[in-house]
Order: sequence, then C-alpha cells, then structure tokens
Amino acid sequence: MNIIDHFSLNGKVAVVTGGAGYIGSAVAKALGLAGATVLVCDLKNYDEVSSNLRTKGIKSLGYYIDVSKPEVVEIISDKIKKKYEKLDILVNCAGGNLPEATTSREKSFFDLPLQEIEKVVSLNFFGGAVIPCMIFGKLISKNSDGGSIVNISSLASIRPLTRVVAYSAAKAAVNNFTQWLAVHIAMNFSPKIRVNAIAPGFFISSQNRFLLIDQNGYLTERGEKIINNIPMGRFGATEDIMGTVLWLVSNASQYVTGTVIPVDGGFSAYTGV
Repeated sequence: MNIIDHFSLNGKVAVVTGGAGYIGSAVAKALGLAGATVLVCDLKNYDEVSSNLRTKGIKSLGYYIDVSKPEVVEIISDKIKKKYEKLDILVNCAGGNLPEATTSREKSFFDLPLQEIEKVVSLNFFGGAVIPCMIFGKLISKNSDGGSIVNISSLASIRPLTRVVAYSAAKAAVNNFTQWLAVHIAMNFSPKIRVNAIAPGFFISSQNRFLLIDQNGYLTERGEKIINNIPMGRFGATEDIMGTVLWLVSNASQYVTGTVIPVDGGFSAYTGV
C-alpha cells in the first residue's frame, strides 16, 4: 500500500462539533479534502460552512446542534444513523472562554461571578467532550471497522494560563477524560476505536483576540509576552491543526490512543532559559 493511502478517509463519515468555528471549519475542510463525508454541527453558520465545502467537491451537510443539550445531540445522532447507518469519526471543536470568567489587573479570581465560571466549565468539559462523546461515541462504538474520536483541548490544559482559570481547568478535565475514554473503549468495545486529544497553543480567534491584540491591531502586553515564549515566533494558523487531525483520524495512527498532542510552536517545551 502507498503510504499516502494510510491518510485517505474515502468512505468515512465524520461529525465535527463546533464545525463552523475558527478551528472547526478548518478541521471540516481537512477531513473533506481527505475524502470523508463531513457533517458540520454548530449553533450557527453550519449551512454556510457545509455549502462552502460542497463548492470544493466535498460531501457535506450542516446541522444545528447545541452540545450542552443531550436531547438535541441525540436527535442529530439518530438522523446520522438513519441516513448513513454508521459514524467513523468525531472531532469535538466546540468550546471557548468568556471575558466574564477571565481575570485581569482590575479583577481577581475572587471577583469572578461563579455562574460565569460554571458556564465555561460546562461548555468546554460537558458540551465540548462528555456529551458528544457519550452520544456520538456510542454510534462509533457499534462500527465494526473501528473509528476515531479527537477532542480539541488546549495548551492551557497542560500549562495553566494566568487569566483563564475556568477554561484551563475545564480543558485539563478534557485531557483526563480523553485518556480515560480511550482505555474504556479499547478494553470494553474495540481496540480499533481510538480516542485522542489535540492541545492547540495560541491561535487568534474572536474569543481570545481581546487578550492578544489591541484595538489598533498591535500586540497587547500579554500578546508580546506570549510571542516571546514561542520558539517558532508566531501564533498558530488553522492549517497547523489540519495535519495533526488527519493523522489522528486516519489509519496512519492506528496504534495511537489516549494521547494529548500539543500543537503550539514549541511553547510547552520552552523553559525561558
């Protein structure tokens, strides 16, 4: 077999939660270009993203989904089962932080509203991993050909960042859950079904732009500090995620499960010395 064939996703059906987001839409595109049928699931813009994918010759449909509501996820899972009779790939990209749950010079941890912390933890841990893994993962567990689940975590899960307490803690929980689920599925369902996570470093999106870029388009003090601690000297681009995702969901990584892979330009390896 040609080595490139190991990366082919022809005939595979993939769900991308948060599929209309900054990273999610790039993941959806990568999966589609590799041959998968891509189901873009999100709160909004899912039709727009799936339509754009179809213009590139990719088989794709968009679905409204609220990952925080199991009953809504169940409905989509049932639709997928009826239409495709299987699910091969799940990539969970839903998540994010809230300014109200972020500390600053003027606002310490003790000033944060508890309900905002709870929102961030719920979004990233339950909505971003547990609920879709429980429901879509059950569909994958019945696939005799195996499958792959990838949770998009964060560098903040490995090295807690100073301002995003709830986000860091929730993503750390995602890492632990990913490893637990990998073992559980391999030992109780099928060793052909793999569960891994990717921990992106600093990628500028609408959710973190206010922390890294000021209103004039220049790096904030925090942004400069971060760049100075990234050996590659730049923020990440969505293309930097694509290759890692394709590797994890394809046969090229068929002996890899329970891992958390940083994609961070070397930030987590740099000691500052």
